[in-house]
Amino acid sequence: MRENLHRFFRAARGAGVHVSPAESIDAMRAVRQVGFSDRAVLRDALLLTLAKSQDEKLALSDCFDLFFSQPEPRQDPPEADNEDEASQESEQSPSPGSDSEAGEGQPPEGLGPLAQMLMSQDRNAIAAAIANASGAASLSDIRYSTQRGIFSSRILDAMGLHRLRHDLDELTATNPSQAERLRAALDALREAVRDTVAQGLALYAREEAENLRNEILRNAPLAGIERRQVAEMRALIRQIARRLRERYSKPRKRQRRGHLDVRRTLRRNAAWGGIPFLTAWKRKHRDRPKIVALCDVSGSVAQVSDFFLLLIHSLHEVVDDVRSFAFSSHMIEVSEILERKSPEEAMAEIMSKVGFGSSDYGSSLVDFEKDFMSTLTPQTTVIVLGDARSNNLDPRADILRRISERSKRLVWLNPEGRLAWGFGDSEMPRYATFCSVVRQCSTAQQLERAVSDIVATYQ
Repeated sequence: MRENLHRFFRAARGAGVHVSPAESIDAMRAVRQVGFSDRAVLRDALLLTLAKSQDEKLALSDCFDLFFSQPEPRQDPPEADNEDEASQESEQSPSPGSDSEAGEGQPPEGLGPLAQMLMSQDRNAIAAAIANASGAASLSDIRYSTQRGIFSSRILDAMGLHRLRHDLDELTATNPSQAERLRAALDALREAVRDTVAQGLALYAREEAENLRNEILRNAPLAGIERRQVAEMRALIRQIARRLRERYSKPRKRQRRGHLDVRRTLRRNAAWGGIPFLTAWKRKHRDRPKIVALCDVSGSVAQVSDFFLLLIHSLHEVVDDVRSFAFSSHMIEVSEILERKSPEEAMAEIMSKVGFGSSDYGSSLVDFEKDFMSTLTPQTTVIVLGDARSNNLDPRADILRRISERSKRLVWLNPEGRLAWGFGDSEMPRYATFCSVVRQCSTAQQLERAVSDIVATYQ
């Protein structure tokens, strides 16, 4: 039971269900209570102990159905005509040798265990043997489709294929009809083993395939993502956002209290013999973190800004004080939209208001200085996400200089490659003069590292 559950936990993780060690222990305790006899009760117990959301519940249910479905050997039903002919012959021509002919359908003596199992056509025994051989062959270690042949051979060898071949050779020489039956049963067994390996590939290789696909996407240029990959990239950005939340939200809460001051604690509790009834904590003063994000959503970076907005949405869950703005030819504040709506709804509304326009950095910076300059303090980190292309209009770098002077840091994340900076209508070299940090963020991996470094400074 324990080995089967461990394999199921591995398959569940590959299906996208996050199974922690504590949750796996709870699931094993629940299964110990309900047992394996009632499949519906077993499914409910696993769903209740492992699934944390509706999506995980659906994924875990599909994984359960696939994991506990056992491929069975194909058995061809005997033809009625052959049965009728055989019965007529037995009635019309009884002979002293009829006992031996009647026993022809039984497995001959001296065959190996696998041959006897196949000749008797015991489906339950064959399915159990395949399951045991799969465990012996470590089918849960399969990772790539090219390994199907290797694991099929391992399972057949673990079931005793070598002895079966020897039995088949002997039957071919002594009893050709029985040899033909055994050969057909062996073909059906090979098919069942191939189905088992295909099932194992779907269960255990999904995580490896997804990791490989995500690794390729993480290093793919955001501006070059094909339409069919947009959904996958959005899912990858959500994973990045979730990692940022898990990495920085909890440490920040723990660090607010500080560290135990041992000396002050001992002095406070001297009257009680040093028993620490009253504790003292070392508190390190931290400036309240504040981030102002300016995101370019013009037509030239519309596809990339989609992913930028997803990351900005996650910042609102990681940092306490974030104000977000979006612009093409003019700038608006989008903080409230990002906080009260889901990422998809927020992006659609923002793009409908200011997205896909012709970029004018100078005019947008004028809007920010006029309406939002008061949001900047010496504790503010300003993040600009854009390609710095202003269609040969006045870039108003003087306003960016004043933004830099009023804030703690000015960070510019550019989705274009560095070789393109300064060519055409790119004003990046001029803007970079007033920036504390300028980084290329043309891939999801570069974007994650940049945002992670920014958030880490506040922990």
